[in-house]
Amino acid sequence: MVPESRTKTGAVRAHVLELIDAGLAPHERLPTERELAETFGYNRLTIRRALDQLVTDGVVYRVQGAGTFVRNNRIAKSIELTSFSEDMLERGMAPGSQLLSMGREPAGMTVGYALGLSPMNDVVRVQRVRSGNGEPICLEDVRISQDLVPGLLEEGLSGSLYETLSARYSLQIEHADELIEATVLEPSQAALLDVPAFSPAFRITRTSRDARGHAIEYAQSWYRGDKYSFELTILRK
Repeated sequence: MVPESRTKTGAVRAHVLELIDAGLAPHERLPTERELAETFGYNRLTIRRALDQLVTDGVVYRVQGAGTFVRNNRIAKSIELTSFSEDMLERGMAPGSQLLSMGREPAGMTVGYALGLSPMNDVVRVQRVRSGNGEPICLEDVRISQDLVPGLLEEGLSGSLYETLSARYSLQIEHADELIEATVLEPSQAALLDVPAFSPAFRITRTSRDARGHAIEYAQSWYRGDKYSFELTILRK
């Protein structure tokens, strides 16, 4: 089989991706099929096939009678239980973390209720900025019962929390209750995510559980609205 990069459609596809990488902004129009055909000396069917692949991949979109445009580069999140690191890796992006704070505190009413603890029971609280390819994407604020993760404060946390819970403490998260809300970022949050104050965001509140239904993690995350979206598959009754 001839590698895609050596096929005609592969060459056109690579050229369009290079144009985008070189600075074409979201919603900016690409060269027309005729212009691309003249550039490569290919027929327009070949050009259209390459553009069809890019549409399918979510890189560009078409507007009837107007042309083909660069799609906004939001990270599309399907509704399945994954860690942030898994999210980024699935999309070919390198996950990163900036630790803001990590310490012990009483659970309080809301967190204690979610985790099945007394408000006075201690939890470990971890606050991080999470990034994809070095660009800040979300703020994480996570609480876990201190009794479940002895030594976590001393050993520290880097990378995927779920991998750490599994490898160090044999805690396997199987499902979660999750609430997704539209909100805006407070000035301090916006500064950490490198966007203007009061920019739109998704606030996600998650209580994660093991196979027996025992609560392990209570987390709130704020995702940049310009960089994140959610994909749903819904069925009609």
